[in-house]
Amino acid sequence: MMKTKTLTEGTPWKQILLFSIPIFWGNVFQLLYSLVDTKIVGSTLGTEALAAVGSVSTLHTLMTGFLNGLTLGFSLITAMCFGAKNRKRLKKTFAAAISLGVLTTLALVLMLMIFLHPVLNLLHVPQAQFEMAYAYISILVLGMFGTLAYNMCANVLRAIGDSMTPLIFLIFAAVLNVILDYVCILVFSMGVGGAAAATVISQVVSVVLCVIHIKRHFPILQVERRHFKLEKSEVRTMLSGGLSMGMMSSLVNLGTLILQTGINTLGTSVIVAHTAARKVFEIWGLPVTVLGATMATYSGQNYGAGKYDRITSGLKAALMLGCGWAVMVMIMAYTISTCLVGFIASTQNAEILYWGTTYLRVDMLFEMVCVWIVILRNTMQGVGDYKTPIFSSFLELACKIVFTAVFVRYFGYWGVIWTEPVTWIIMVIPLIVMLKKNPVFHQKKTA
Repeated sequence: MMKTKTLTEGTPWKQILLFSIPIFWGNVFQLLYSLVDTKIVGSTLGTEALAAVGSVSTLHTLMTGFLNGLTLGFSLITAMCFGAKNRKRLKKTFAAAISLGVLTTLALVLMLMIFLHPVLNLLHVPQAQFEMAYAYISILVLGMFGTLAYNMCANVLRAIGDSMTPLIFLIFAAVLNVILDYVCILVFSMGVGGAAAATVISQVVSVVLCVIHIKRHFPILQVERRHFKLEKSEVRTMLSGGLSMGMMSSLVNLGTLILQTGINTLGTSVIVAHTAARKVFEIWGLPVTVLGATMATYSGQNYGAGKYDRITSGLKAALMLGCGWAVMVMIMAYTISTCLVGFIASTQNAEILYWGTTYLRVDMLFEMVCVWIVILRNTMQGVGDYKTPIFSSFLELACKIVFTAVFVRYFGYWGVIWTEPVTWIIMVIPLIVMLKKNPVFHQKKTA
């Protein structure tokens, strides 16, 4: 049996940093799934195939983001039980997460497969790339059960303090994904569908490894049939936490998806430029995302243990770490962004390099605002404040709808470039206001 790790003791900034390192590398290798697909598709199948993948990449991000948010929300309840040392309820929350997660994913997959053609039309996927885009995204939709299972295993392990196991298995799956990409595309000539199939197969492998590990080493997570007898109050609690996190992520990604509909009308070069630039943006944003995920677990455990002062100390430490990284990102945007865009897009096309680099140089000037948004939202979710983060996310969605209709229409890709900085500034305001009002963040040192 492996030991679990509590985040309710020790120096807050050290606990946060040590816990976040494996999560960071896990996110790096998870990002490799989509990054390798992008790179291999561009280098082996050409610009049109890359544009097809890029035109629906935000839809895939929306799906995976919802499932990750859903399972993270479920795991926050588990983290509270772990912090409170309530092992009996911990098992019941994990069983509830499995049941509710499977049912939610089943409904989502069915809905998407029925309406996938209309959705792609709404995204303004160019007709020249429509069939390739459909082949790619349909496989990923059917593979969402694997996405759910991995995120559920990874998030519940992190909830009890084990952030290393998901990393180990994800590294193995990422290497397998690279191999399968070349096999499916070059050996079996499956086109863009091969890249999607490789992603799904690799993720399923990581799930199998996680499940075996949990069975062998974590009795605290081994549930029986009796644990699946759910009470209405428990279901409400789990859905409140899970759906709020899922909705928060979905609203964020839905706004990006709506913005993509405008981008898809600007031509193949702009689509490719934005696809490559967003991959760089996602890589640079990983440490911030990781700090957010870490603070969700950290604040959940300490909230369950009643150690509110540690939540405030941890929040300050996370913000300092995040802002330090934001400064480094701004420097990289003005030094190496052109090389990164060209490498990911597998091109030296001047128009693609210009727009990709310009996007990064402008938006990264506001990365510090993004740091505050991500860390504050996750910390508030961890202490049971689900309304404020969702309201902030609704603001993001509303802004992107308006800006896509106005900015992109009249200013083209410059409208896209300025949409996110303006949106970030607007949506951080309610988070800061509630931070000052919530009594959890103003507690004196625990005795």
